[in-house]
Amino acid sequence: MKSHGLANDYLVVDGEALGFSLTPARVRQICDRHAGVGSDGILVALPSETADFALRIFNPDGSEAEKSGNGLRIFAKFLYDHGYTGRTDFRVETAGGIVGVHLLLRDGRVEAARVEMGRAVIDRGLTSLASDGERLDVVALSVGNPHCVCIVEDLARVDLRRLGPLIERHPAFPNRTNVQFVQVLSRAEVRALIWERGAGHTLASGSSSCAVAVACFDRGLIDGRVTVHMEGGDLLIEVSEALDVVMTGPVEEIYSGRFSDEFRKRLLV
Repeated sequence: MKSHGLANDYLVVDGEALGFSLTPARVRQICDRHAGVGSDGILVALPSETADFALRIFNPDGSEAEKSGNGLRIFAKFLYDHGYTGRTDFRVETAGGIVGVHLLLRDGRVEAARVEMGRAVIDRGLTSLASDGERLDVVALSVGNPHCVCIVEDLARVDLRRLGPLIERHPAFPNRTNVQFVQVLSRAEVRALIWERGAGHTLASGSSSCAVAVACFDRGLIDGRVTVHMEGGDLLIEVSEALDVVMTGPVEEIYSGRFSDEFRKRLLV
């Protein structure tokens, strides 16, 4: 199945039915938008011993991500709409921790999902970065995966394609990081640009929206309920005083199908 959350698209596969392992090279082939199916990543459904389901998340460069907000909403829709569960509340195990999911239905199918993304942890020792001759004010944190949020006065002046990869691979982040630039519009609205680790410029990201909300909340710039506007659309993020984060947003299925015999043979060479 292929779905998108605010134009952030993922393929979802049943890991036990796939029939072959997903190596980095195979992931790159599948995600290729010209010679493959094309996507921002692959979500693999697996059984779990600690939650109702387990999820592995692959970036389009073949690396793995600990957690993905858009990916979790897409995964949740896949589970319900394709008969893996009849429940609207369940838990999913990820490499970044177990999350709770509540599904919002319309005409018997999942239209949106509310995801408990866990508690954010801020790196208080890292508040600025030197990159390409300039010093950036940053908030480094984890919401199960790493993020670096740069709060700016005007997003129009941000060169995301230059700064994004430099910050992603900055020596301060030995495992690389996701990067966000955010402009605060009001106590209840912010606007963000996103550079994802392993994917590059992304129109929307759930975990990035959570990181943005946490960073702005921690700086006292917003209240605990905020709409994050991104190029692909909006997400509602709620942040508690303890930095527990809940994300709510839409999800839409694009199609479902199977790999052709020719493509499958090429993958398995």
